[in-house]
Amino acid sequence: MHAHPQMPPQGKDILKSPLIIFVMGGPGCGKGTQCKNMATKYGFCHVGLGQLLRQEAQCSSWRGRKIRDIMLQGLLVPTGVILDMISDNMLSCPESRGFLIDGFPRELKQAKEFERIVGRAPNIVIVFDCSMETMVQRALCRGQVERRADDCESAIRQRLETHYTMSEPVLTFYQQKNLLRNILAEEAPENIFAKCCSVIESLQ
Repeated sequence: MHAHPQMPPQGKDILKSPLIIFVMGGPGCGKGTQCKNMATKYGFCHVGLGQLLRQEAQCSSWRGRKIRDIMLQGLLVPTGVILDMISDNMLSCPESRGFLIDGFPRELKQAKEFERIVGRAPNIVIVFDCSMETMVQRALCRGQVERRADDCESAIRQRLETHYTMSEPVLTFYQQKNLLRNILAEEAPENIFAKCCSVIESLQ
């Protein structure tokens, strides 16, 4: 596993023009669903980091086993691994008009590393604001439906604690660049979607 992922020079060229939108928010805030809807409506490529990690964790490869161990402890997967996965995924959609990168960055190091590798910041960072209790309840329901190993209550609370601690500096970082857009994610999904759309349309 190399410490510093690099992107081939043509990679930076491919990613110069499309919109890059980061979507942040705790586990269970509904960002995955909203990203799928936005991707469909605007023809963007949806890169769901959590989903990529869970798929990888099901592989019997060395990387897969390592990721699974880290996730079951409610800890964060190393930045190098994450950036490799994200840049591979973005470069696999070279024609895309835009990328919705959901569940990223999880810590400040990832935000800075992304800019180093891709050569630019995102166009905007959408943050879903949701109370701890709402997220715990939603994640518990999802755990029953999807049978996700990392959705038992103690693991959820641990993930939320980790999430809040690690994302605070990231939010400050983007706030200072004036890229942050907060969306209250406690209400009906269609209201949240309408707000997401107006953020995206402000960029077009």
